[in-house]
Amino acid sequence: MTRIIVSVCVVVLVFAVATLAQTGEKPKGGSAEQELLKLEKEWGDALVKPNLAFLDRILAEDYMFTSPEGEVLTKAQMLAELKSGEDVVSSVVNLDMKVRVYGDAAVVTGHSIYRETVKGKDISGEYRWTDTWIGKGGRWQCVADHASKIAQKYS
Repeated sequence: MTRIIVSVCVVVLVFAVATLAQTGEKPKGGSAEQELLKLEKEWGDALVKPNLAFLDRILAEDYMFTSPEGEVLTKAQMLAELKSGEDVVSSVVNLDMKVRVYGDAAVVTGHSIYRETVKGKDISGEYRWTDTWIGKGGRWQCVADHASKIAQKYS
């Protein structure tokens, strides 16, 4: 009888572990919304410093950025530009951020004011952006980022 109980417990344990392995670990901490808003703020701060280690941690290996001009940059390309000094961000102010969480995925939208130069060209201005995040391995990572510059309106 003891052998049967032990066998049943082992089978239940194996199924539980298999189920957890298939669903993956969700990011830990406070609410996903709060955590993502914090990561977005820290991302802006990391661009200004620049803190390449932080950016390397939050950007997924297959991360893609689509610029306002339609240029697509990989994680490696973005980090290389920041490291080289070709892309210099002097300030980032995030406004109107909204988070929508869909299980282990989330979309964050926002409006930001950047002071930035790329290869000596001033690209400062206001931008609307969309970031797509995936929760895996107990943390959030951004897999896609798109920014559009808000055109100045003339009256």
